[in-house]
Amino acid sequence: MKEGIHPEYRDVVFLDQQTGNHVIIRSTAPTRETIDIDGQTYPLYKCDVTSESHPFYTGAQTRVVETGRVERFRNRYATTAGALKKKSN
Repeated sequence: MKEGIHPEYRDVVFLDQQTGNHVIIRSTAPTRETIDIDGQTYPLYKCDVTSESHPFYTGAQTRVVETGRVERFRNRYATTAGALKKKSN
């Protein structure tokens, strides 16, 4: 390999800002901050969303979709139920 053309490949801490969880993996991600974990200093990369906080992975997204479906069903049923009651009288 040629010297000086490759990015630095090192251990980096990826911090999920919503949950506070962190993962130490090897990466070339650019960082400006550092963090001390278990007596060692690592470069810190702050993530807005990870699989632990994203609605798709946590299941929060499906609850929102189900809620919308239930509301639509109730609205649809409410209009037909009122029409059926008027016809039966």
